Amino acid sequence: MGVTQSFAGLVVCRILIGLFEAGFLPGCLYLFSMYYKRHELQRRFNIFYCLAILSGSASGFFAYALAKMAGVGGYNGWRWIFIIEGLATVVLAAGSKFLIADWPETAKFLTSEERALVNRRIHEDMAGAAMDDFDSKSRRRIFLDWKIWAGVVMYLGCAANGYAGAFFTPTILKQLGWTSTKAQLYTIPIYALSAAVAVGTAFLSDRFRHRYAFCMLGVVVNSAGYAILLVQKHVPVNVRYVALYFTTVGGYITQPLALVWMNNNLGGHYKRGIGAAMQIGLGNLGGIVASNIYITSQAPTFPVGFGTTLALSWLTALGCTAFVLGLRWENKRRERGGRDYRYNLPKAEQDNLGDDHPSFRFVY
Repeated sequence: MGVTQSFAGLVVCRILIGLFEAGFLPGCLYLFSMYYKRHELQRRFNIFYCLAILSGSASGFFAYALAKMAGVGGYNGWRWIFIIEGLATVVLAAGSKFLIADWPETAKFLTSEERALVNRRIHEDMAGAAMDDFDSKSRRRIFLDWKIWAGVVMYLGCAANGYAGAFFTPTILKQLGWTSTKAQLYTIPIYALSAAVAVGTAFLSDRFRHRYAFCMLGVVVNSAGYAILLVQKHVPVNVRYVALYFTTVGGYITQPLALVWMNNNLGGHYKRGIGAAMQIGLGNLGGIVASNIYITSQAPTFPVGFGTTLALSWLTALGCTAFVLGLRWENKRRERGGRDYRYNLPKAEQDNLGDDHPSFRFVY
């Protein structure tokens, strides 16, 4: 992207980036879930996820520094941003083969006893729920599962918020009266605080073995920020800047929680892997929305952009509420023996039910 000479070339490069990175986040979440029990997973995943949040902070710093390279080699500053950051990614990726852990069954850094322990802990936590055969019945259980589609709704709303922040926080700061370079610097503490709060929230969520209330906390904090931005003409510049903290911190409380929460409630290798891919892949359509609602002619108030993103935050709240109510209802039904008829299924099918197994209990 840094050396392309046409808009078409820029679009093709961006498509290729999206294509090659599409499986990264769902794959990482799936891999984490193979090592940690459900209420051990959130804090581990959020520590990893905060690297993405901090990259927003680092990108502000690097953009500020690299913009000063304008003219070097005949390239504008924005080209150097793509070139340097792209080269850094390639160098780091070269060593990933030797750094990324394998599955527990084949992980070379574990002894045979440790591999057995990891597998036993996960098996006990999931109440034996397995889905190791990708047959027609398991495909129906995956693609027709209401939980996955509720997870898509949960993630779509907060993904739109995340993309909006990444795309337009520097622009919004510039509209508040700061220069482009100063605006890039002022994004750094926003993402740094978001990372710290995201990790703290994850520890609390695991500690209290609860997800729903923390997701809703993020929505409320996020909404407070957008409410301020919608009436920004009536508040001082410093208050508008504080509003960006609310929108970003709130979004990054909910976003990783929504991913792990759905993963916690899917049983079996195929269902967890495909479920994560569907939630993130379809939920990232929120990025398409976010990139088209901040209309240049409406700057700096962006009523459509802020209003739509606020509404999408509450779409996340709606998805989370439907999710928790559905999980509670299903758990109660299983406690009453309402799914015990599945014990009469053929042994092969019973062993491939995933979270539809009657002994599996959902967490919320």
